[in-house]
Amino acid sequence: MLLLQPPGDDTKWFVIEQGGLVKTFANADGASTVTTFIDLQDRVVSGGEAGLLGMAFDPDYATNGRVYLSYTADPTVSGSVLESRISRFTAASGVLNPASEEKLLTIPQPFTNHNGGNIVFGPDRLLYAGFGDGGSGGDPQNNAQNRSTLLGKLIRIDVSGNGAYSVPSSNPFAGAGSARCQAGSTTGTASCGEIYAYGLRNPWRWSFDRASPTPDIWLGDVGQGAWEEVDRIVAGGNYGWRFREGAHCYNPSTNCPTTANGAPLIDPVGEYSHSLGVSITGGYVYRGTAIPELVGRYVFGDFGSGRIFALVPDSSGTLQRQEILASGAQISSFAQGSDGEIYFLNYGGTILKLVRGTATASPIKPLLSQTGCMSASNVMQPATGLIPYAPVAPFWSDGASKARWMALPDNTKITVESDGDWTFPSGTVLVKNFTLNGSLIETRLFMRHTDTGNWGGYTYRWNAGHTDAALVSGGLTEQIGTQSWTYPSEAQCLQCHTNAAGGSLGLETRQLNSTITYPSTGRSANQIATLQAIGLFTTAPASEVAYPDPADTTQPLASRARAYLHTNCAQCHRPNGGTPVTLDLRYATAMAATNACNVAPASGDLGVSGAQIIAPGEASRSVLYLRVNRRDGNQMPPIGSHVVDESGVALLQQWIVAMGAGCS
Repeated sequence: MLLLQPPGDDTKWFVIEQGGLVKTFANADGASTVTTFIDLQDRVVSGGEAGLLGMAFDPDYATNGRVYLSYTADPTVSGSVLESRISRFTAASGVLNPASEEKLLTIPQPFTNHNGGNIVFGPDRLLYAGFGDGGSGGDPQNNAQNRSTLLGKLIRIDVSGNGAYSVPSSNPFAGAGSARCQAGSTTGTASCGEIYAYGLRNPWRWSFDRASPTPDIWLGDVGQGAWEEVDRIVAGGNYGWRFREGAHCYNPSTNCPTTANGAPLIDPVGEYSHSLGVSITGGYVYRGTAIPELVGRYVFGDFGSGRIFALVPDSSGTLQRQEILASGAQISSFAQGSDGEIYFLNYGGTILKLVRGTATASPIKPLLSQTGCMSASNVMQPATGLIPYAPVAPFWSDGASKARWMALPDNTKITVESDGDWTFPSGTVLVKNFTLNGSLIETRLFMRHTDTGNWGGYTYRWNAGHTDAALVSGGLTEQIGTQSWTYPSEAQCLQCHTNAAGGSLGLETRQLNSTITYPSTGRSANQIATLQAIGLFTTAPASEVAYPDPADTTQPLASRARAYLHTNCAQCHRPNGGTPVTLDLRYATAMAATNACNVAPASGDLGVSGAQIIAPGEASRSVLYLRVNRRDGNQMPPIGSHVVDESGVALLQQWIVAMGAGCS
């Protein structure tokens, strides 16, 4: 979740893990010894967007041993679901003593998401902390614009003394009529003296430009459903949420104000739409020497798409976004070494360093006919050597029928993992044709690149004559017949094809242990037996019963519903899936372990009284069912679909209504 070095000490690194551990290791190539610096698993509540979220070494750590940790815990205030804490700990004998905790600040959280939690000491030796708007969606309590709460704010406090913190007199709202809001509670009309800036939705990682002697803060603020933004923070600044998402109206959706609380709303210095990514991770102004082209430029990334960007000034001095790397990682944080070099963290468990590369031509061809994936004599058919496959529980694609093929490099094989999921070699290409209303409309390629091993998704839109299909870059939505159809952007492909699910979807033992007819021969055979016969597995898959087809009414109701959720939801709703909730909807997960049964929703109740994720016997109170049965900002899946799967919805409704009290 975070990587940092102590002030003035470049001999070691410290890394924090969401569950409550801080570990340390030597700053040396090939370092293999990792030790625990502190274990707070007994008090940290983690999962989704909660957990151990921030860490900061005291500027005088070398002499006073003080370290500050930011985490979420069980609530101590009635009516809240979590509590954000900033606590001070003291090191002894090279480790941090959990018993030394001094709780300096607590903020009750009304929902489980948007906790922020980043903490950093500024060049003024004061501690800055960022917190989200309290969660759910759309800031329903309007916390970001309310200066009598610490939610939706960047705050600044003085922790240099012993005991409680103090509010710096130079804070923008520390004057007459201000209040100290250390508990995060509303204080009537008085502004909280701790506030440094406000109007933030969920500041996920921000930093100081180390070249500036005064606080120069660059902040990534996670968007709602359309825009991600970079803000350059000034004292007292209002950054617009929930009136605006980025530089665009949100609430109200048109003619939103340009001022609030007597101050102008400040535009972001950079933004990008959800065609490029879905959740910004703030980074650093580069001050290293290894990549001279980046010096002085702000480097940041996106958690969902893995893209890394830099803000580059144009001839007028306006900052323009430039993509510098498609990392394929779920970028949870950036880090900056004592030497100014930049690192980034993959939420799945790896630490990477940004290094200077060489420019290469894009391998992605502008026309499908140029890719080599389709037949030279009939571009609508796959090239010789592509192997057809068909999952038994297919993904809903707005009523389109699909044909699928896989292509592996020569002399490579598929590895079957212990959970039955398949890992493909670099160079693999998966091809999928979409036919709607009897017409081929789209072909998608999903490639595991040979240089990085990362997956990338690309989509081609067929012309009216079906003579070729053109690459759609950045995504497109158009009207086809009576319905809208989305050609996903590269970022949207990776939003569903998650690292947690192994990248490829639908390619696992229980999905393919079935018979299909192979078009080139007209023969019907079991898919796994066929792939084994042609030598495509490193080791033969274990014998596993196929998932039931959700449409096969001869199969048990619960099994069909779980298979539907596994295919349509579990690529994200699983451990490390990148969602703000802790659902695990994989087929093999016991119902009691899904975190869905009789559990209140963490990301909004859709206005339903007594809502649960699954309310046994009552589909009308079950947000899992309700989200699948709608197409708006609260729908599931959240992107790419414009048509409700009526059969799937009916299946989920029937399943929930038939449940007993324990969701059995």
